[in-house]
Amino acid sequence: MNSLTQSKIPVLNIEGLKPGTESWIMACHKVRHTLEEYGCFMVVSDEFSQDFTKEVYANIKTLFDLPLETKMKNTSAKPFHGYVGATHTRPLYESMGIEQPTSLDEVVRLTNLMWPSGNDQFCKTIHSYANLVAKLENQVRKMVFESYGLEKYYESFNESVTYVLKPNKYRPPKSNEGNVAAKMHTDKNLFSILSQNQMNGLEVQIKDDEWMAVEFPPSSFFIMAADVFMAWSNGRTKAVRHRVVMNGQEDRYSIALFSFKKGIVEIPEELVDEDHPPRFKPFDNYKLLEFHVKNPPPYYDERVIELFCGN
Repeated sequence: MNSLTQSKIPVLNIEGLKPGTESWIMACHKVRHTLEEYGCFMVVSDEFSQDFTKEVYANIKTLFDLPLETKMKNTSAKPFHGYVGATHTRPLYESMGIEQPTSLDEVVRLTNLMWPSGNDQFCKTIHSYANLVAKLENQVRKMVFESYGLEKYYESFNESVTYVLKPNKYRPPKSNEGNVAAKMHTDKNLFSILSQNQMNGLEVQIKDDEWMAVEFPPSSFFIMAADVFMAWSNGRTKAVRHRVVMNGQEDRYSIALFSFKKGIVEIPEELVDEDHPPRFKPFDNYKLLEFHVKNPPPYYDERVIELFCGN
């Protein structure tokens, strides 16, 4: 039986820093070292008031309260980018993908699909949320690039980054159901940034066989490096194994912002040397996602990317 520890997730203060200053440079190295050691950290943001957070989650509940046939209209050619409903193997979970959520036009498109008569409050709130979290993801990525001395690659890399916003709903299990709502996995993208309502449930595996419950302070975000960034860094950063376990009797809502890279992902030559030979061949992020879908359990974790493009 895997043990569950209440150890603290690292909490980093990265807001209000001015690039180029000593405090910025120190914070860049702290972010990188934390991602290399843990693969994740928590940020408490002053930009997200508790009132705004309540408004966001009220709108997310409204979204999931829509009829199933309405939610199913949100489709995508990319895996996990549209509506994902409950299944017999995953009965507690459903999610809604919003592609390119930093674009107002895309959020309007999704909003009008769900509410043909419109829903301005949902559209405005979710678009604002997505842009604030994307700004945070952008900063974290920039800080890691700078800490590795790879600033020259940042702008071109950033132009190829795209986002998907995924609101998630987890219901409590019935008496004949297990309480694991999302099985152990690593994400198949660059970074994942998560927030939640008041219900806990996220657990991460920092060390082998040791599960850590993630506590979310008010106005906080949990930042995880995922498989694609791990591969880009030539295995230096960790991709975090995580799962969701439902122990409460209330619905749990969370929102994940996933960053993906369009085009080919390659390890920078500066991150390859005698001690760090290239671990991964150049690959396409979305092809990895498709490969993941076609390779069922037990390949929930980082072994998928090893099979897909490992050297």
